[in-house]
Amino acid sequence: MNMIDIAALSAAIDRYFDLMYDCDVADFDRVFASTAQLHGFRDNKMSCWSAAQYKEILAGRTSPKDQGAPREHEVLLMDFTSPTQALAKVRVRINDNVFVDYLCYHKINDNWLVTSKAYHREA
Repeated sequence: MNMIDIAALSAAIDRYFDLMYDCDVADFDRVFASTAQLHGFRDNKMSCWSAAQYKEILAGRTSPKDQGAPREHEVLLMDFTSPTQALAKVRVRINDNVFVDYLCYHKINDNWLVTSKAYHREA
């Protein structure tokens, strides 16, 4: 991949980090595809949310920004499968919780969007 692809995916990941910190769902559609699904364990049970459900969850959440929580995030891995598909592994703090997320990205209409998210809350 060339530097433009890396820069464009990095910018998309930064939008994800912004959304996780400020919960401004006005930007949700610039981060997640409308068909995205999110999977992870909650209370020892596998959960699956649609993009629409997750948008509602974020809209109802008091953001880490509003709580004055520290902003912590890092990109652990970026891997390009093709010019239109990539994977990012990230770590992000949301208030007292630290998550490791696998974000599957697809380039849709020239924009990198999350089409699948698998999350894990670190102990």
